[in-house]
Amino acid sequence: MCRTVRVRVRAWVRGLAARGDAGMVTSEYAVGVIAAVAFAAVLYKVVTSGQVSAELQDIVGRALNVPT
Repeated sequence: MCRTVRVRVRAWVRGLAARGDAGMVTSEYAVGVIAAVAFAAVLYKVVTSGQVSAELQDIVGRALNVPT
C-alpha cells in the first residue's frame, strides 16, 4: 500500500512539473499593473489636493530663492 501511494504521488508531481505555469505570469503582471495604476491615482489625488499643492509650491519656491 505504501509503495502504491509513493508511485501515485511521484506521478502526480511529475504531471504538475510537466504542466508548467502557463498563464500565471500574465495574471501576475495584470495584478501588478492594476495595483500600480491604483497607487498612481491615489498619489495624484493627494498631490493635487489644496494643502499638499500649497506645501509643494512653498518648498519649490524656497528652493529656487536660496540666497547665494
